[in-house]
Amino acid sequence: MNGRAFSSEVETGLRQENASNQESRAPFRFHRNGKGSSGPITRRGFIGGTLLAGLGGKALAQGFAGLGESADGFAPVVPGRTFAFPADHGPHPEFRIEWWYVTANLADARGTAYGAQWTLFRQAIAAGGPQEGWANQQIWMGHAAVTRADTHRFGQTFARGGVGQAGVDAKPFHAWIDAWEMRGLDPVNDDNIAPLVLKASGADFSYALRLDAERALVLQGDGGYSRKSLREQASYYYSQPHYTAKGILTIDDKPVDVTGMAWLDREWSSQPLASDQSGWDWLSLHFYSGDKLMLYRMRQTDGQHFGSGKWIAPDGTAKTLGSEDIAMTPLTVTEIEGRKIPTAWRIAIAKMALAIECRPLNPKSWMGTSFPYWEGPIRFAGSHTGVGYLEMTGY
Repeated sequence: MNGRAFSSEVETGLRQENASNQESRAPFRFHRNGKGSSGPITRRGFIGGTLLAGLGGKALAQGFAGLGESADGFAPVVPGRTFAFPADHGPHPEFRIEWWYVTANLADARGTAYGAQWTLFRQAIAAGGPQEGWANQQIWMGHAAVTRADTHRFGQTFARGGVGQAGVDAKPFHAWIDAWEMRGLDPVNDDNIAPLVLKASGADFSYALRLDAERALVLQGDGGYSRKSLREQASYYYSQPHYTAKGILTIDDKPVDVTGMAWLDREWSSQPLASDQSGWDWLSLHFYSGDKLMLYRMRQTDGQHFGSGKWIAPDGTAKTLGSEDIAMTPLTVTEIEGRKIPTAWRIAIAKMALAIECRPLNPKSWMGTSFPYWEGPIRFAGSHTGVGYLEMTGY
């Protein structure tokens, strides 16, 4: 499918959705809200609109942009990039896909656990220099969710680039789509992208959080070059895993004060998956000891999955982990929407003396968005204890 046909089908799908959804009245935008385990990739899964673009099968598993499809005309991801902040907090339209992704593990004064997710995705539906107004090639998608042991609520919104409905400013930092926003508070420290205000709402939930961090950003992979296979698939990837969070979270018009820890992921690429990769299993872990861990497994159809991770010590030193270091074993399968999802895992990293079992706060943390996936807060115990987030796509 060429870029023009892709763009036309996306626009048609957005207009049709608007026609049937009274919550959204602006052209080329729609909202969807869900409760419990309605509906099925994502974050990384967005990526946008397999459904809207008329793609199916393998592309549906890989997300909005068809993450394993050809990236001709878009900028390649190559080793050796020098990151520059605040510029790299902003968008990179020469690359096909990009996201600003926050997950937060929270609790109220009684100790009741919650999770919150805020995600803004950008996709270029055609290569080339930026166009003005409605000719702009960028499509934006937002996902937001809150989770408690007994409920999972989510919302979704789409916007077209070039008309002010959505975007990201690097300085002063501001990411938004409609009324959802992640905004820097003056003065923002560009080296740790804090403090921030994070806001989102759906039909039956909302949150407003303040995020603070005193430690610097972490470049994932090799200096921010994050490989996704043994071939050329890769992304540019950095994180801020050191946020503390506080604010108000509301479910069914019942607000609670919450505090906790949050994690920001920033990633952009033009082809992060190979054609024989069906999805990924990704974790961000906050250890009660103060350590942090990011790891993922890219699932390949031949069973030779590709893994990577980074262990961040309390003093800020980091160790990169490869496939040979990481053992991920599913323990429990939850059936959702006719799909079997591995919602509990055993994780072992012998070189770090890690052997833990991860359990979901709510095994029904299904993001029943247009391009569905599982994402929710987890707890883990064993050699180490703590909380984190798990995302799984392509099931």
